[in-house]
Amino acid sequence: MNMSSKGLLLTGLLALGTALPALAALQEGAPAPEFTAQASMQGKPFTYSLKDALKKGPVVVYFYPSAYTNGCNVQARTFAVNQEKFAAAGASIIGVSLDSIERLNDFSADPEFCAGKFPTASDADGKIARSYELQVREGKAGMKDSRGKDIDHGFAERTTFIVTPDGKIAATVGGLNPVENVNKSLEFVQKLKGG
Repeated sequence: MNMSSKGLLLTGLLALGTALPALAALQEGAPAPEFTAQASMQGKPFTYSLKDALKKGPVVVYFYPSAYTNGCNVQARTFAVNQEKFAAAGASIIGVSLDSIERLNDFSADPEFCAGKFPTASDADGKIARSYELQVREGKAGMKDSRGKDIDHGFAERTTFIVTPDGKIAATVGGLNPVENVNKSLEFVQKLKGG
């Protein structure tokens, strides 16, 4: 294989990889693990139940590495800006990270990011992320968020699951940048409504 063929093959594989779901994550048709977690909406803590949320329609469960980090800030803002489109398709949104509930109280209310449009849940020990077969990495000492505050927790990989009211995963969205992740998730939710 010559160098240009190798380059084309590598480019094709990279392009394919950005359109695929996270490789280790639960896939379409699998039962979505139910969870109950401390969450925050508009800066107010409450107990979130996926089972209860599914009684109202599909749920977009999006895992992200950490509140107040560049990609996660962009993703939260994009979900917030598009929240009404998700709602029009009958879906609710829950963000899940290994952040503490205290960090999420700030993040969920921050007008620049979640803007009080959807709740964020604390998975401080990573059990929820692992139940969805996501990779969880340990945090590193000295890491700071976009506000200059220490990040003292681990990180789940950025992956979104579209869960239908029967508790099944309709789609797994991973391997995309934060904006594309939200756009692809919205596309799946809108197909569910129209389908």
